[in-house]
Amino acid sequence: MKKFKTFGMTLGVSSALLLAACGDDTNGSSSENGDNNNLSEQVDYTIVGVEPGAGLTGLSQDVLDEYENLEGWTLQESSTAGMLGTLEQAIRNEEPVIVTGWTPHWKFSAYDLKILEDPKGVLGGAENIQTLARKGLEEDLPDVYTVMDRFYWEPEDMEQVMYDAQDSGDFDAAAALWIENNEEKVSEWTKDIAQADGEKVKIISTPWDSEFASSSVVKLVLEGLGYEVEVTPVDPAIMFQAIATGEGDVTVAPWLPSTHNAFYEKHKDDIVDLGENLEGTQNGFVVPSYVDIDSIEDLEPKE
Repeated sequence: MKKFKTFGMTLGVSSALLLAACGDDTNGSSSENGDNNNLSEQVDYTIVGVEPGAGLTGLSQDVLDEYENLEGWTLQESSTAGMLGTLEQAIRNEEPVIVTGWTPHWKFSAYDLKILEDPKGVLGGAENIQTLARKGLEEDLPDVYTVMDRFYWEPEDMEQVMYDAQDSGDFDAAAALWIENNEEKVSEWTKDIAQADGEKVKIISTPWDSEFASSSVVKLVLEGLGYEVEVTPVDPAIMFQAIATGEGDVTVAPWLPSTHNAFYEKHKDDIVDLGENLEGTQNGFVVPSYVDIDSIEDLEPKE
C-alpha cells in the first residue's frame, strides 16, 4: 500500500489469513509455544512492526526505550503487508509472535487476538481519528467543508468496510455497500448540500486498511454530490505536509493525540482541525490469544 505498493499485497495476505483461521492445530501446541519462561527467546526478542514512516513505528521504538525489561529487544520495521504476513504464518503454525497493531482493523474480526497491556501508557491509550483541512477550503469549497465537518462514524462502521473489502478485494465496493446500508447516517452528513458541477477534491490519506475504508466512504459520498475526487495514500509526514501547504484539500486519517502528534504539532498552525471523525482507536503490541502473556511487562530482557 505504501504509495500504492502494498494494497494488492494486503488483499492477497488477507485472503490467506482468513483461510488460515480455519486451519488445524497440528503444527504446534499453544501451551508449549506460550510458555512465559521462553516466549521472549522464541520470538527472538523481536517486535514485528510496520512502515518506518508510520507514527506507530516511532511510538513502538519509544516502548523499547521506556521499558527496562525490553533491553536488547529489536523493532523489525517492515510494512503493513509484511507484518500481516508474519502474523499469518505464526497463526498457521500456532507459534508465538508479537506485532505492532491497531484497532479498528479487520484482523481482530478474523482472528482471536489481544493487545498487550501498556502500563506506562507509552503507546498512548485510546485515540481518535481526526479530520484536517487546508486553510481556505471553507471559502473555496464550502459544501465540501461542511460535509467533512459533519463526517463521523463508529469503529464498527470502519471495521465493517475493512472486513467486506477483504472479501470483495475492492474498498470502493465495500464502501458503496456500507453507504447503501447506512443511508440515514450519510444523509446527516449531506443534508441541504447542493449538487456540485465536477469541482475537484484532493483527499490525502495513509496506507492503512482503516484509512482506505474511511477515504473510500468519503470519496463516494462526495462523488455522489457531483465532485471529482482523488484519493492519494502517502506517508503520515507527507500527509500533514500536503494539507499544510494546500497541495491536498482534506484528510480523514490522522490518529491523535499520540500516533501522529509530532506531525500535528509541526503543522497545526497551517491546518484547520475539524475534530474527531471516529473515537476509540488504540495502538498496541498484538499477540494471538494462545500466547500466554497479557502485558508488555511480562516480556523478558535479552541476556
